[in-house]
Amino acid sequence: MEQTFQKAYAKINIGLDVLRRRDDGYHEVRMIMQTVRICDELLFEKSRQPGIILKTDNEELPVNGDNLICKAAALLFRERGITEGVKITLTKRIPIAAGMAGGSSDAAATMRGLNELFEMGYSMQELQALGVTLGADIPYCLVGGTMLSEGIGEILTPLPAPPDCFLVVAKPDVNVSTGFVYGNLRADRLTYHPDIDGIIVALKEGSLDGISDRLGNVLETVTAKEYPVIEELKELMRHKGALNALMSGSGPTVFGIFAELSDAEAAAEAVKEEGYARQVYVTEFYNGKD
Repeated sequence: MEQTFQKAYAKINIGLDVLRRRDDGYHEVRMIMQTVRICDELLFEKSRQPGIILKTDNEELPVNGDNLICKAAALLFRERGITEGVKITLTKRIPIAAGMAGGSSDAAATMRGLNELFEMGYSMQELQALGVTLGADIPYCLVGGTMLSEGIGEILTPLPAPPDCFLVVAKPDVNVSTGFVYGNLRADRLTYHPDIDGIIVALKEGSLDGISDRLGNVLETVTAKEYPVIEELKELMRHKGALNALMSGSGPTVFGIFAELSDAEAAAEAVKEEGYARQVYVTEFYNGKD
């Protein structure tokens, strides 16, 4: 095998709670992760030139050792003693610094791709154990789907997929640092916690209304205060027919859940016309079936 191809799917959080800040600086979370059909594409090709060469169509991204793709590749090469080279070509579609785990998903796709291309023989569990050393979302991104995520994000429990519906995903023209958001979160002072257990019940019952009614993200207490456009986007989506809307991850991306495609398309147009976001997608939940 001389080359292989991977898709890296974006995620949203349909529920995100932070329980406490640990002594090591990490935050203990309890959240429900869900992949959506927005994805990056990565092509991996063996190269005669030693080392890791990354190319991408997005000028905002570094293509050196600062990129999680390069870090993931270097980690696997080092662990397996690989001395060959690889060329990685990234086609970027997931918004950057958006709370959608784009970097983590690219790193996860890199681990899957190189494991296959160089026949490294890692199990999924072994890849996840390595991945968490680079980023807390990587173990989830390696498998995707609908998951309860606990610990710092590495303890994963599969959940039933949500019912079919349509999503409007909008990323305002601001970039949010995850470090800034968690650094300014006062987990010990939170008076509101989303009903994660209620969302799990709604997923098991296949109730879209039950899921939508319980959407919640405690990180909004930091990000939405800093960027009022988040609440404005949520309100617009609800006004245009969303069952509910929420910020994903540390933001600033907002998604709305719609029962009807026509409502979702109209809401997406309204978001663009009102100037709230240029990166706007109408998409669906993704659970591994194209």
